[in-house]
Amino acid sequence: MNDLSGGFADPARDAAHAFRAVMEAMARPGTIQTLAKAEAPGLSAATATVLLVLTDTTTPLHLAGSLDSHDLRRWIAFHTGAPIVPAGDATFALGRWMDLQPVSRFRIGEPSYPDRSATLIVEMDRLTNNGPRLTGPGIRDVAHLSLPETAAFRANRALFPLGFDTILTCGDRLAALPRTTILEES
Repeated sequence: MNDLSGGFADPARDAAHAFRAVMEAMARPGTIQTLAKAEAPGLSAATATVLLVLTDTTTPLHLAGSLDSHDLRRWIAFHTGAPIVPAGDATFALGRWMDLQPVSRFRIGEPSYPDRSATLIVEMDRLTNNGPRLTGPGIRDVAHLSLPETAAFRANRALFPLGFDTILTCGDRLAALPRTTILEES
């Protein structure tokens, strides 16, 4: 794979479908969406797709752990132009859950501007509808989602209306956990 490859085959159509899938996942926490296939060095197809539709030259991106590679930086520079920044300056942060720790270093917004927070894009080994019970806005009755842990997401919910939002990716699938979601043990 080179810096120029890995984008969408049909950019307008693929980007529109992918953006819709990301928005559906955010609007309906716990649902798993399948995305168009994009490719980036060291990333799942879903993560590469999320970067293509959500980042650009105005969205500071933090790369954590092993995902902060020369090849991925070059791919991002060519495909989105997102500036790579330290954790505290990021609008989006990408990594495996353990590499994103501590999550307290990411922006959670301000009382007057809760939207000035970070969105964490978490590469997962598995993504299923098993796990903690989810309730709240966008969830009809109850949903379940495999999560890397529950304590950090519960602490994040306690900060509402402040807090970070999360997009979980695995293979060509993604799910979202907005800060409005309430987590309970299953």
